[in-house]
Amino acid sequence: MTEHLDLCHHFAKFAAETRYDDLPKDAIEGAKKTILDTLGVTLAATGAEPAVQALVQLLQESGGKPESTVLGSGGKLPAMSAAFANGSMAHCLDFDDQTPWGAHAASSIVPSVFAIAERMGGVSGRTLITAVAIGQDLFARLRCNVGWNQNWNLSSMVGAFSAAASAAHVLGLSAEQTAHALGIASQQSCGTMEVIFATGSDLRGMYAGFTAKGAVIAALLAQKGITGIDTLFEGKAGIFNVYFGGKYDREKMLDGLGVRFLGGTTLYKAWPAVGNSHTYIHATIELMKEKGIAAKDVEAIRAFVGDFTYTMCTPLEVRRAPSTLVDAKMSLPFILGIAASRGKMTIADFSEAALKDPDVLSMAAKVVPVQDPEQNWTFKLPDGRIEIVTRDGRVFGRLGDKIPGNAEAPLTWEQLSEKFVSCASVAAIAPSDAGIARAQMLIREMETLTDATGILRALT
Repeated sequence: MTEHLDLCHHFAKFAAETRYDDLPKDAIEGAKKTILDTLGVTLAATGAEPAVQALVQLLQESGGKPESTVLGSGGKLPAMSAAFANGSMAHCLDFDDQTPWGAHAASSIVPSVFAIAERMGGVSGRTLITAVAIGQDLFARLRCNVGWNQNWNLSSMVGAFSAAASAAHVLGLSAEQTAHALGIASQQSCGTMEVIFATGSDLRGMYAGFTAKGAVIAALLAQKGITGIDTLFEGKAGIFNVYFGGKYDREKMLDGLGVRFLGGTTLYKAWPAVGNSHTYIHATIELMKEKGIAAKDVEAIRAFVGDFTYTMCTPLEVRRAPSTLVDAKMSLPFILGIAASRGKMTIADFSEAALKDPDVLSMAAKVVPVQDPEQNWTFKLPDGRIEIVTRDGRVFGRLGDKIPGNAEAPLTWEQLSEKFVSCASVAAIAPSDAGIARAQMLIREMETLTDATGILRALT
């Protein structure tokens, strides 16, 4: 009879019953790398992104029981508030990890599980690794097997369920309670892609905070006995029918559930900008190196764009000179202006000063989008293509293949450690060098920890 149960019950049983010993090596490594990466980019956001400061201030003013750490602030708030703050900061630089197919799981999952773990106390490293691996797997299964039309923001819509499952696992909820938590989380499963496409809004940077907060609330309410929705995903007005027009692949979602974990496929970003731009960043930087093109020699940069990347270029004049850092990370002309004028890209390249940098703005004005249906985002992120026209009339082209951080060239532990140190160093209240080193060590050895929240204490 179990095959007739709504998918929420299958997912809940998986989340409740999976144990550390069930995880393959790549899922364990993926979860640990994700924890390191997410904590790092969250710290960086406290000092590098003004868009979330008002949110953190509001939560601090509201106060409450000091249960869970707000990174970079030196203080604690109730678990749901800490998840709200840390989730917002985890995504706002667009430096957090992503699946090979796009969308972000960790910025909802990691803040949720750490907030719950600190509230509880004494949560082992094995439990947290398992919780993150569960959430990563469910996120990818949902992400890959629904009929998405670039309408719903999958990172928040799908993230609500994956993060709730992770939080429920940390709490030790039963399968029945976890199913209730998933149903409760549906009340926070929302957000359209207009938050991504539109300009001038701070919400694009902080949406993961709403999802993380919702996941914590859902798990805690289920623990208190609040019931969910038995037909959550597949009912007449369930998630799949309402959000995706009934287009979903049940068999693929269940295939290998509990045996094959997809978190090991997670990709970690080398550059703090929207994932679709990385192929263009790499193509630009490498082409200028390979052909010996100096910034002063560039007459024009043609960026061949598909459906999604075209939105990153319109309206063109606004994208060439974005007014906010949130918009800058979604503006392909500005991103390529940085890459071509500086030959590299770091967190420091996205600053208030950079928005007014004449060299970057001059180069961004030379970026010309060329629509190309072969660059449409159908499933896997396509390899972007650029052409650079020099002042003497020569034209050089390149695909953005083998991008640092993608499946062909994944970031190593050493590279992720360098990224972590770089991110932590720009936090509003930067951890000590000793604390940064200790946090890295604890994460690498996380399966041995009896209380994994010592990682956060090392960073405060």
